[in-house]
Amino acid sequence: MSEKLRIAVVGAGGKMGMRVSDNLARTEHDVAYVESSPAGQERTRAAGREVSELLPAVSDVDVVVLAVPDVALQPLTAEIVPRLADGTVVLTLDPAAAHANLLTRRAGVHVAVAHPCHPSIFLKRRTDEEYADTFGGIAAPQDVLAAYEGDDLAGRQRTEAVVRAMYAPVLDVHWVSVKQLAQCEPTLVETVACMVGDLLKEALHEAVHTMGVPEPAARAILLGHTQVALANALNGDNPFSDACLIAMRYGRSKIIRDDWKVIFEDDELDRNLQAMLHLSEPISR
Repeated sequence: MSEKLRIAVVGAGGKMGMRVSDNLARTEHDVAYVESSPAGQERTRAAGREVSELLPAVSDVDVVVLAVPDVALQPLTAEIVPRLADGTVVLTLDPAAAHANLLTRRAGVHVAVAHPCHPSIFLKRRTDEEYADTFGGIAAPQDVLAAYEGDDLAGRQRTEAVVRAMYAPVLDVHWVSVKQLAQCEPTLVETVACMVGDLLKEALHEAVHTMGVPEPAARAILLGHTQVALANALNGDNPFSDACLIAMRYGRSKIIRDDWKVIFEDDELDRNLQAMLHLSEPISR
């Protein structure tokens, strides 16, 4: 899509705000950068970008990117959505607040969510820059999961153009529902994958400090076997050996609860989001 779009980035001086702003600044789109904190304003100006006031910046744009913490989305959308022009897309970077019905909505304003997948462990990297970019958005290509409320094709196309620009380089944008995105993020990737990553860190600590294995040796065998484990389990590269399968069953019996898959149920997702969003009351449907 070659259309020149008008975009406002709210929270432009934060961690994700700086990342998406750096990429959008390289495009031909007309971008306004909004930041309320003094430190964020300083970072924005240090990057050579002018800081804009909130309401003037969002009053007549195609897409408003809300690069702010989830807990700020409810009061922020309550302030700006009534003032947006018809056809504006409100784009958040995480699905939690949208799925929890915390965003202010009105007819004529479309809600979208887009979350980066981050570069795959199986990505074929070719340059030092790609190897160094583990998060994505700089050199290593990544996929994106996105959701768009409504059936306005033109609005969705504009959203995809912004998503591809702000998370560039992007391989593909996978369109799902808001609920499906929330089931992936947090349940699939934070509740499970990130937890497992942190568990590996704890296991490494125990190998070094409880069992006395030299750290370079423990780290070397753990990192290599982590890649093999993921390649075997998720990519079908090689089957696990019979002895390894026995050890894996032992690990499941000692570490994993029998009812662990309850986390994929709707009620558990709502409880997880309630805690993440610091809500005092349960999420209502």
